[in-house]
This record gives sequence, structure tokens and C-alpha cells, in this order.
Amino acid sequence: MITSLPCALTIAGSDPGGGAGIQADLKTFAMHRVYGLSVVTALTAQNTTGVQGVFAPEPDFVALQLQSVLDDFPVRAAKTGMLFSAEIISALARSLKGVDFPLVVDPVCVSQSGHKLLQDQAVQALRDEILPLSDLITPNRPEAELLTGMTRISSRNDILEAIGRLQDMGAEAVLLKGGHFSQTHEVTDWLGMQGEEPLAIIRARVQTNSNHGTGCTLSAAITASLALGMDMREAVEKGRDYLQLALEKSFPLGRGHGPVNHLAAMS
Repeated sequence: MITSLPCALTIAGSDPGGGAGIQADLKTFAMHRVYGLSVVTALTAQNTTGVQGVFAPEPDFVALQLQSVLDDFPVRAAKTGMLFSAEIISALARSLKGVDFPLVVDPVCVSQSGHKLLQDQAVQALRDEILPLSDLITPNRPEAELLTGMTRISSRNDILEAIGRLQDMGAEAVLLKGGHFSQTHEVTDWLGMQGEEPLAIIRARVQTNSNHGTGCTLSAAITASLALGMDMREAVEKGRDYLQLALEKSFPLGRGHGPVNHLAAMS
């Protein structure tokens, strides 16, 4: 009989197709046996073919959602996804300062179909107000290039420099995801933690068109593992294994890039 579950919080946008955002995060939390809480930063109209529109609530209301959760629930770990605007970022940062749980930041900037999910003027706010609060940031290559100002990250030295720059901005740890690098039969993610040599995390590349929401799913899985009490390295490794299985057991859904299979472990 379950008497309690650790609570994990997602602060992100909504995806009505269920492949990314709040919906993907909550499914991932449930599969890790943690109780999912959510703060909705934006509503999107999207499907597997792309994003048709975005509607964001007032920043004060987004902040009120967060404060309501923090006032009543014992949050053990949290993640951010789509934050959309500088005003929403500032409103959230005020409540996230000084929290006593780890924060994973997935710096969602552009959808897989190329639709902007972070306004241009919000990039600096993300650097200044959210990165210094993060225990882990999980950018892909384009996001890391945008945040660091590096023209192109391609070589191992570039990767190490990008990790260093992000840590200098305040990120305690950086997971630079390898999916956007050279299309070999392997994907190498790089985990950089303060005071340690960056660690290469290597997995086989999965050839599938059902890869929508990979970043959300990975960051949510890491957050769930942190809520369960794992240390950062173990949480990242476990999260990567969860995503790998979700990709390997994905199935076609919709006319575009379908979602990963969040329920893969049940099959």
C-alpha cells in the first residue's frame, strides 16, 4: 500500500498532443513513481506537424500558481521547460530563489518544427535570472550556442568551453545533449559538474521519427530521480536510460514527428 510519494514539480508549457511539455513531464513523473505537480507557463496549439499558436497567461498568475504549489506541497525537485517571456521568467525567479530542492533547467527555445518558444528578449533573462538558480541545465547544441554566444559548437574543445561558460553563468552542472551533433551510430551527451572532468554518456542512436519531446522527457526523468534522492550523476544516467527505452519502443502517431513512448517500461 502506497502511503506517500515524493513530489516533483514541472514549470513548463502545455502540449495538447501529449508528447512534450507539461503532459510529457507528468507521464514521466508517474512512470518514476513520484507525484507530479505543475505550473503552466503557456498554452500551445500544436500537434506532430508543428506549433500553430501560443497563448501565455499573465506573469503574475504564473507566479501565483508556483506560490500556491510551494505553500502547500513538499517539493523534492523541480524542472523548468518553456518559459516563453522575460516577464514570466522574472516572476518565477522571485519565488524560486532560496528554495531547498534541486532545480533542473531545460532551456526550451525552439520547437522541433522550428517555432520559437522563447521570445528573443527572454534569452538574457534566462541567463541572468534562471541559470544562477539551476542545479543542472540541459541544453542541446543550438540552445547552448544561443546561451553562450558561441557561433558553432562542434569539437570536443568547443563542448568543454560551452560547459565552462554555462557554469560561469551560474549553472551548477551542465548536460550538453548530443543529439544535434554528427549523425553517427552513437549519441554522446556530456555531463559537466563543478570541480570534475566532464563525463561522456554514450548511447546508441535510435532511428525513429517518433522523437518529439525528447528534451522534456529527459529533464523530467532526471528531475524525478533527484526527487527520489539520487545524486546528480546517477539521476542523469537513469534519465538517459529512460529516454533510450522510450525512443527504442516508440511507435508512429500523427502525420509528423510523433512522441516518444513514455509508457515503454510497462510494455
